[in-house]
Amino acid sequence: MESPEGRSLFGRGLGVSHRYLFTPFLARKGVRGMGEGVFHHHAIIANRPMNDSTGESFSNLVGLLAQLRGSNGCPWDQEQTHDSLKRYLLEESYEVLEAIDQKDAAKLPEELGDVLLQVLFHAQIASEASQFNINDVTESVRDKLVRRHPHVFGDAVVKDAREVEANWEQLKRQERQDEDGASLLGRIPKDTPALAYSQLMQDRASKAGFDWSNVEGVLEKVAEEVGEIQGAGSQEARSREFGDMLLALVNVGRWLGIHTEDALRQANARFARRFAQMERLARERGISFADLPLDEKERLWQEVKAGEGAG
Repeated sequence: MESPEGRSLFGRGLGVSHRYLFTPFLARKGVRGMGEGVFHHHAIIANRPMNDSTGESFSNLVGLLAQLRGSNGCPWDQEQTHDSLKRYLLEESYEVLEAIDQKDAAKLPEELGDVLLQVLFHAQIASEASQFNINDVTESVRDKLVRRHPHVFGDAVVKDAREVEANWEQLKRQERQDEDGASLLGRIPKDTPALAYSQLMQDRASKAGFDWSNVEGVLEKVAEEVGEIQGAGSQEARSREFGDMLLALVNVGRWLGIHTEDALRQANARFARRFAQMERLARERGISFADLPLDEKERLWQEVKAGEGAG
């Protein structure tokens, strides 16, 4: 399975090993912070071959992409780069979220496949440049999963999922101990959407012990920020205080176990759906929605909400 440069996406000499694609490279690198017994236990599990049909499907997909990038392949696929593909990875990821929000089990496999295609695309491009290949990708994630689950693959004992999360963060800090002086907040991708970034930032600050003692304190902070918006004397001040209020609202969501980015996306979808329903009802009744007075629009809104059974 050769790339246009004669390099397999699986790596040189590995093109026929698809059944063992996910065999880890722990034997070469070892697992930091885990005993020999841990490695032995994992090695037994990791070397179990994949289902034949699954491995064949994956191998066929990799081969198809290599062919599209090959000399007799598709001009569009051939000219793609890591940079040119960034928008597609983002778009496909949001389509996965949309399928999940809609609970569309029929659509979800297709959207997950589109994200997988992006992963394979980047691996193929890197393989052609002798940077890394798909084995490096799968081995890296497997190595990380084993290393951060010592309660499964080792002798560690945990009482619940919260302790798993705490251990995960501790292991991450140990792995990055060579980054002296690095902020706990420094590894959040800068291009993360603002609401998600804010929640990740405040979650990490909380794990470091910088947090309110209860959610009531956060709610009081929201009320305080509303008052500061009302008392702001300039547009610049209002914008600053509005940002502080959003930060506090995100923290409320975090305390309540709500992913604020998801919550706002779903609220946007509800509004768009209900607004379209209002427009449809107005058309069906032979009236111009745009010309309706506000109280009539509000009645339509309540009618649509009542029809959904939502508050």
